[in-house]
Amino acid sequence: MPRLPYKTREDLPETKRHIYDRIAETRSGDKGANGMPRVFQLILNNPDAAQPVAALGEYLRFGSSLDAAIRETTILSVAREMGSQYEWAHHEPIARRVGVRDEVIEAIRSGKAPMGLPPKEGVFAQVAKEMVIGKGLSDRTFQAVEHLLGPEQTVELIVLVGYYSMLSRVMDALGIELEPGVEPGLPESA
Repeated sequence: MPRLPYKTREDLPETKRHIYDRIAETRSGDKGANGMPRVFQLILNNPDAAQPVAALGEYLRFGSSLDAAIRETTILSVAREMGSQYEWAHHEPIARRVGVRDEVIEAIRSGKAPMGLPPKEGVFAQVAKEMVIGKGLSDRTFQAVEHLLGPEQTVELIVLVGYYSMLSRVMDALGIELEPGVEPGLPESA
């Protein structure tokens, strides 16, 4: 049960509705009331905080130079490590659409990743695992990512993990619920 109300456009002062409109415009394909994912409906209890959170997410999802399959493999890995049913439910279909292989999705879902995945896919699951449950990245993992992606995209990948980890914590603290009709996709123990 959410700890705060899910905000609609009409709940916001007229001077803050442009924030709602921008989030709804960029997330129109995401599930939620009027294209507004529930995570942002909750964060919009403080529109001034929602604006930069949404802007960073918009960049990472729609403006980043990371390959979409790398991005979604990493987001699913963060969702698994954080036990975020919400992130998993919203990003598994996106991952499938952008070409993340079924074997990769299932390895992440089961908690077996990065084991059993080719190094070029497994390293992204490893980054999420190390950053979420550890204190950063091992030199070995960092070097592998930098070798594959170069410095610019390595930073994007690290920021991506940090962003989705932060969103997961925010959703946990605010008591987010899946939208009606959206089924959880992670095992209960995740």
